[in-house]
Amino acid sequence: MFGIVHFEFFIVAVFLLNITPGPDTAYIVGRSVAQGRGAGLMSALGISAGCCIHSLACAFGLTALLAASATAFTIVKSVGAIYLIYLGVRLIFTKPAADAPAGDSRAPSTPKSLRQLFLQGFWTNVLNPKVVLFFVSFFPQFVSTGSEHKTFAFLALGAVFVLMSMVWNSFVAWIAGSVTQRFSGKPAVKRWLDRGVGSAFVGLGIKLATASR
Repeated sequence: MFGIVHFEFFIVAVFLLNITPGPDTAYIVGRSVAQGRGAGLMSALGISAGCCIHSLACAFGLTALLAASATAFTIVKSVGAIYLIYLGVRLIFTKPAADAPAGDSRAPSTPKSLRQLFLQGFWTNVLNPKVVLFFVSFFPQFVSTGSEHKTFAFLALGAVFVLMSMVWNSFVAWIAGSVTQRFSGKPAVKRWLDRGVGSAFVGLGIKLATASR
């Protein structure tokens, strides 16, 4: 249909990909832990917007060009790694309001706005070169080489991918936000949750920085 082949396998593969923890999942959990369900859901929306960019790039050949350039891959990888490590360090060293003494430079700032949460989620996804390589290596397997509707096929597969990812990421945000609510009155537990998620961010950033094509 419209150049799409083995669509049922595509659905299964996307589902398995979504339930496998990665930078996007870690980011959504981190935002949900820091600010609750709404923040996690907005972050999930930002990540889905990032996937839309990858889908468009894949459909029009831009992703293939980026994947073929070692310099472009290195630049995107480095920026993405620095961004993840920065977010992780902030979570590790920012104290809950109840614990932060007056004048402490590590005291938490004003909660991030919905726009900031959306943009952070967006850039977390867009600046991950592994997502670029995934789109350029995975999607073509489900598009017929002889089809006259390749662009449409890529866009349709991208739309399904974004929809499935949004549903899963929203579920993750809801669960993480629910867990956080249970510990909202326990600053010590909240602090260790932040540190755990922050450490995961730093680890993912280091992993991304050392990744090869």
